[in-house]
Amino acid sequence: MPSFSLLKSNTAKKRSTYLIAIFLSIWIGLASRIYSSLLTPFIAENAGDAIWAMMVYFGFRFLLANKSLPLSLLFSFLFSFSIEFSQLYQDNWINHVRSTRLGALILGQGFLFADLFRYTAGIFLAYAIDGCIHVIKKRK
Repeated sequence: MPSFSLLKSNTAKKRSTYLIAIFLSIWIGLASRIYSSLLTPFIAENAGDAIWAMMVYFGFRFLLANKSLPLSLLFSFLFSFSIEFSQLYQDNWINHVRSTRLGALILGQGFLFADLFRYTAGIFLAYAIDGCIHVIKKRK
């Protein structure tokens, strides 16, 4: 049985890796919006939402570093889809929050069914990357 200090340092390493992935996702996602004119129309239209969902997945991995990958996958879908469906709710207070830059980045602006597919692609891509990294680490 590993000592508590070894388990704690392993968790800290995992969390630091996921924190880097979160910030990298934010950076790439914002760049995909800022430089969308340099991208193909398909990538420009879809990448931001997919990368946002990847960031959500990595966020759950950060929070649940010692839990299973499928649990983070499930929570990522529940969170992302909940955010999208919450956009069907239109009230002055929530629309005021959504009118801010941070509110729009987190809560979105309006419900789009296509976003559910973008979130699905992003979450599964992050899950696949995470799974491949876990396989590689186990081989070492």
